[in-house]
Amino acid sequence: MIWIALAALLLAALVCFLVWPGRALPAQKAAFAGVNCAHRGLHTKDKAVPENSLAAFRAAVDAGYGMELDIQLSKDGAVVVFHDDTLERVCGVRGRVDAFTLQQLGEMRLCGTAERIPLFTEVLDAVAGRAPMIVELKNGPRNDELCEKGLRLLRGYQQRYPQAAFCVESFDPRIVAWFRKNAPDILRGQLAHPAKEYAHMSFPLRFALANLLGNAAARPQFVAYEYGPKAPGARLCEALGAVRVCWTVRSAADGDAAQRQNDTVIFEHYRPAPRWR
Repeated sequence: MIWIALAALLLAALVCFLVWPGRALPAQKAAFAGVNCAHRGLHTKDKAVPENSLAAFRAAVDAGYGMELDIQLSKDGAVVVFHDDTLERVCGVRGRVDAFTLQQLGEMRLCGTAERIPLFTEVLDAVAGRAPMIVELKNGPRNDELCEKGLRLLRGYQQRYPQAAFCVESFDPRIVAWFRKNAPDILRGQLAHPAKEYAHMSFPLRFALANLLGNAAARPQFVAYEYGPKAPGARLCEALGAVRVCWTVRSAADGDAAQRQNDTVIFEHYRPAPRWR
């Protein structure tokens, strides 16, 4: 029996080691505590104000919300703000974002409006340190380049707006680990959702990502988990001190529940109070 107990103890210790989060500073926590963040800016369900547009980010700032946004690279290495890997859903153009130059992307329009795909620098200028900002780095074939360029732009933003609150996150633990190594002062988070959502991956990888086993390398200070039931590893990580962020909440009723269970809520298509604490 003693060997069984010892084995169980060692297994528990290993699991804790794998999912153990980093520690956010009090000021970092305070900047996002009780904040509702508009998902891809304060865009509208009818797409009159499209997602990840300058209009959506300006609307979020004007309404007093924080915001979440996505960055990736154009073919010629510009950092643009766009969510999908491909352009078809939002711009009606077939092909990947990183297959087009910045000039080509600039000729496209978002959801049939006059809005175009913005540069990350344009979004930073529009926000100007006036709202907390969650920056997701999209996984792709040039992750290191995206991390390096994204960090350079965020450092410039810090210098211009010392009061600015922002953090970075990614579904890819390697990107989060890159920031742990190269910018440990910047609040970093691991995005995740239940294993069933990683349907294109092998079971071991789905299980590892859903349960945050990549934390051993990345040590994220917050976990941004899909709204709903969380995998055991995610719950353990939060119990060990990770800041709790959830996405994406789409109704006031779900928002009330999410606020009780999380520190920060990412929302769309309804209008909560900017803060609840």
